[in-house]
Amino acid sequence: MSDIAGTTTELDVRLEKYRVELTGYCYRMLGSAFEAEDAVQDTMVRAWRSFDKFEGRSSLRSWLYRIATNVCLDMLNAGNKRARPMDLTAAAPLAQAALTPRPDNVWLEPVPDARVLPAVHDPAEAAVARESVRLAFVAALQQLPAKQRAVLILREVLAWKAQEVAELLDTSVASVNSALQRARATLAEVPAEKKGADDELDEEHQALLERYVAAFEGYDMKALTALLAEDAIMTMPPFDLWLRGTPDITGFMTTIGASCADSRLVPVEANGSPAFAHYKPDPDKGGFSPWAVQVLEVSEGRVTGLHCFLDTARYFPLFGLPLHLDDQPA
Repeated sequence: MSDIAGTTTELDVRLEKYRVELTGYCYRMLGSAFEAEDAVQDTMVRAWRSFDKFEGRSSLRSWLYRIATNVCLDMLNAGNKRARPMDLTAAAPLAQAALTPRPDNVWLEPVPDARVLPAVHDPAEAAVARESVRLAFVAALQQLPAKQRAVLILREVLAWKAQEVAELLDTSVASVNSALQRARATLAEVPAEKKGADDELDEEHQALLERYVAAFEGYDMKALTALLAEDAIMTMPPFDLWLRGTPDITGFMTTIGASCADSRLVPVEANGSPAFAHYKPDPDKGGFSPWAVQVLEVSEGRVTGLHCFLDTARYFPLFGLPLHLDDQPA
């Protein structure tokens, strides 16, 4: 019995060390933090149950990616493609702003960095990994057919060789190269406004974020306008409304969104991007209650995108965030 228990524990440890990178892979494939975790759990269960059939002709890592790919392809057979509001509708002028919700399974979801980005020592590799989980890139991936999506992620994000991908997908190298070429062509057609930003966070950008927090918590629209790009966009899933330009964004914040004055922002790490947990004043309990997970896009010293995910009952526990903040000085 002890030998069996020891073998089981050893296998669990061997499988578990791949959990984060597999979750990152499944998140890029599926666009949902929760579905990605379900897919990885299914992968682990399948691997555990069939490990006695693993013949070692490939590495354990490759075998797990084969299982995870099949799990994701099965999940994608339903045809659902996750999206951002600007993938579905045109920008609405403030005068026509209407908060129309859509179901959860429509939306691309934010994800904590720690769940999808394994620790790496190479700064260049870490930068590629961060860029590959940014909202704009994952949203663009959702435009690809499922197998093209897998090929592009494996080849260009994870740097697998074409022969390795061909073996994983039970296809030819020529087929892999053709799928990669078609995937690249599709992504090249994505409008610039949907590609987001890819600047690294240096000291200047950190100072920008500090000014953003001060402006937002102070609800200082003049200061906020100075930090936003002129054509910045703001989204608020599960509502399909999205706004473009500082006049409409600040106008929304001071009218429909006026209850967010005197909010608090708590830094979090999401999608390889600057992000905050947004708590707004709670008039009933006092203190502050969850309102949104904000994921920012930053480029050329300005905030170009402000993406507010409002389903706090799902996202705050995902990020390990408290569901109430006590009063504290701004």
